[in-house]
Amino acid sequence: MNKVFAPFMIIVLLAVLIVLVSSMYVVDETNQVVVTQFGEPIGKPIKAPGLHLKVPFIQQANYFDDRLLEWDGEPNRIPTEDKKYIWIDTTARWRVEDPLKFLQTVHDERGAQSRLDDILDGATRNVIAKQRLIEVVRDSNRILSLETSEEDKIMGRQFEKISEESGRDVITRKMLERAKEKVKEYGIDLVDIRIKRVNYDPKVRNKVFERMISERKRAAELLRAQGKGEQAQIEGKVEKELQRIQSEAYHTAQGLKGKADAEAIKIYAEAYSKDPEFYSFLKTLESYRETLGAQSTLVLTTDSEYLKYLKEISGE
Repeated sequence: MNKVFAPFMIIVLLAVLIVLVSSMYVVDETNQVVVTQFGEPIGKPIKAPGLHLKVPFIQQANYFDDRLLEWDGEPNRIPTEDKKYIWIDTTARWRVEDPLKFLQTVHDERGAQSRLDDILDGATRNVIAKQRLIEVVRDSNRILSLETSEEDKIMGRQFEKISEESGRDVITRKMLERAKEKVKEYGIDLVDIRIKRVNYDPKVRNKVFERMISERKRAAELLRAQGKGEQAQIEGKVEKELQRIQSEAYHTAQGLKGKADAEAIKIYAEAYSKDPEFYSFLKTLESYRETLGAQSTLVLTTDSEYLKYLKEISGE
């Protein structure tokens, strides 16, 4: 009896285990789940992480990624408003916002990528076709924020500028706004779209490059001219400041020298008043030291006052 009962219990336990396993599913932080029964959605999407239950064998857990997903389009040849053909390569980031609507409309990521191809390529084409070539390739007028000379204005060589309502950033925002509303009906949230690369059609590539080189050369010349003007102004200011500092320093030095001379004269006067003979003796010795050297020759008469103290020392 035991030999017959043991295999039966094993089979029952295995069946119970299979039922338990099939009745549970796990949702982690990167996923969201829609439970379907015979292909029809049951209840609301499950987004809370953790262990969840479903009816085994009858209900099925459909997993959708809850993270940002990547879309890369194929390069498209698009004419601009000024009738110049360019190749635009775009990329975008999106996520599944409403998994229930996503399941009912596109079913899975492959279907979503197919719908995104149509919508994003169409939005790109519609926006680019209404822009000039310069507005697609340039983001701002920063490098062109230079004063055009009168000669350039006369010769019609002004820099081509873009308006505030155009430029690479503005264009990508327009593309995003156009496509964002359309993808909502598929439960998709379009987070961002960017122009990854712009290639020129071979027929216009050389002309575009020549114009870009010409503009950059003229911009460089104007920048160098402005730099030389700024240099001259700075050097002028430096020279003026140097002269002012030197003048003030000379004035201060002369004042200090005058005060020192006055103090010296005062000291000399006080010394002379105390002992005129000693003062005369010191001044004479100073005179000897300054005028008489090893190579000096001095011719004087014997009764010269200059030799007064020398005579006294020699006893004459």
